[in-house]
Amino acid sequence: MLLERTFRALLAFVCGLALCGCNPPGQSASDEETEPQFLIGRSRVNAMNFAGAIEAFEQALEKNPQSGAAHFELGWLYAEKEADAAAAIYHYQKYLKLRPSAANGETIKEHIFRLKQELAKGVLPVPPSNEMQKQLEQLVDDNRKLNEEVLRLKSSEALHVSQPNRPNVNMPSSRTSLPSQQPQQARPSFSAPPPGTSRPLSSVNANPRQHRVQAGDTPSSIARRYNVKLESLLTANPSLNPRRLQVGQNLAIPGR
Repeated sequence: MLLERTFRALLAFVCGLALCGCNPPGQSASDEETEPQFLIGRSRVNAMNFAGAIEAFEQALEKNPQSGAAHFELGWLYAEKEADAAAAIYHYQKYLKLRPSAANGETIKEHIFRLKQELAKGVLPVPPSNEMQKQLEQLVDDNRKLNEEVLRLKSSEALHVSQPNRPNVNMPSSRTSLPSQQPQQARPSFSAPPPGTSRPLSSVNANPRQHRVQAGDTPSSIARRYNVKLESLLTANPSLNPRRLQVGQNLAIPGR
């Protein structure tokens, strides 16, 4: 009787687990991957029906919430095909919790870190302060004024283009007047003096003769030697002191 009661209790426990949709503990990874819903999910992934694959793997988890294989597949689908970082992180973390010694554990952790970074980028910024709000309003007002100015310039340009071109009556004449020719002035002609004509005495005596004073010379003796007047000799040498002739002094001898 005791054995029969024990058998019935065990049978009732197993039936209760089946009715609750839970598989008995101790199921291996190979058993998880042979479940009907898991196999359906794999076939839909191969057919690129990713939404249907997610539905199938979710149903596999309803049958066995401890299915690490289903969590892994859902993590990959949400990360790579649905761009749902939060859902991908959840399923990857459940996979690592169910299989802490998985061979691809480090790779999954890197995926989780990358997904968390993507979530951080999408976080909404804090509400703007009053000062920032004023600056935004000022920028909006400046942008409105610029748009109005652009419209005004476009309207002015369109009006200018629509006006017909008028001839310019103030255009200068194409004729150009040549400057009046001035009569050329006659150049003076120089003719050489006829042969035998002597040049003026002033040009001959441009460089006067020189006399070096010697011992015993006087202005009068020098004038007589060169047959010139004493007054002319003194005029040609204005700095000469007749009473103080110096030996070696040079005197200019004027022309006759």
